[in-house]
Amino acid sequence: MPMTSDIDVIVHEVGPRDGLQATNVIMPTTAKIEWIAALKDAGVPMIQAGSFVPPKLVPQLADSAEVVRAAKAMGGFKVSALIPNLKGAMNALEAGVDLLDFVMSASEAHNLSNVRKTHEQSIEEFLEIVALKGSDPAYAGVMLNGTIATSFGCTISGPVDPKTVFHLVETYIATGADSISIADTVGYANPKQVGEIFTQARAIAGELIVGAHFHDTRGLGLANAFAALEAGVRQFDGCLGGLGGCPFAPGATGNVVTEDLVFMFEAMGLRTGIDLDRLLAARDVMKSHLDGEPTHGAIAKAGPPKGFEPATVQP
Repeated sequence: MPMTSDIDVIVHEVGPRDGLQATNVIMPTTAKIEWIAALKDAGVPMIQAGSFVPPKLVPQLADSAEVVRAAKAMGGFKVSALIPNLKGAMNALEAGVDLLDFVMSASEAHNLSNVRKTHEQSIEEFLEIVALKGSDPAYAGVMLNGTIATSFGCTISGPVDPKTVFHLVETYIATGADSISIADTVGYANPKQVGEIFTQARAIAGELIVGAHFHDTRGLGLANAFAALEAGVRQFDGCLGGLGGCPFAPGATGNVVTEDLVFMFEAMGLRTGIDLDRLLAARDVMKSHLDGEPTHGAIAKAGPPKGFEPATVQP
């Protein structure tokens, strides 16, 4: 998604997918659609509405096709969905997504746990998805993002060599990715590490967008986001209320909190296009359907400081 004249930083809300995939609650379809409508009203420019994985593996997201179609009908924002394989891509394209988010883990052990494939098998699957997207003119406007999960460490196999991450960045670009995301799936990253890896990854990617996906497992989510910002990153995933965590990565916990991320950027004078008050109202909509599921976030508790003026001009 290219930068627009009124947005300095793109915040991609992944709550309806990454947030819900690890909850005990299965949120009703109508509630998900209500939540996404509230996010749209807040001005969120990109929302991940679901994941096209087998329902038996992630029953919380079994209704993703219906949710994607409803989100697309709203208009006014980009609709993304996670895809683990070719079948998932077919279903996502049929539902009408704007962005396919393919995931491969830097840790091969995690890749085997998450999608049951080696790196080589995942790359072969990605090539099939590239061919599928190119097979129909109707898909010409759909973006294909390559996410590299567990880029900073893995709860299964431990440290991850940055050279593996850079190799996968190069592979995604060579095989047809339109953008790249580098993910700290289990919250292992620190700001120094983030700065080094994103600086190199962006040098490899050139003009391609390199986005960041952080978890706050060890309290460094916002610090890592700032380090990525300093390295030139301008697209960030976040999850309202800090929900989320990979079901196939032991010990994985919540995503960086969207509303805290938006506040940080806006307080720094960077426009997100998002109305913070309306975003907090969307959080209330989400919480009303979570049946007591724990949520996180500082701004929701403390509120903005006195005299806070957002960089985004509110309507």
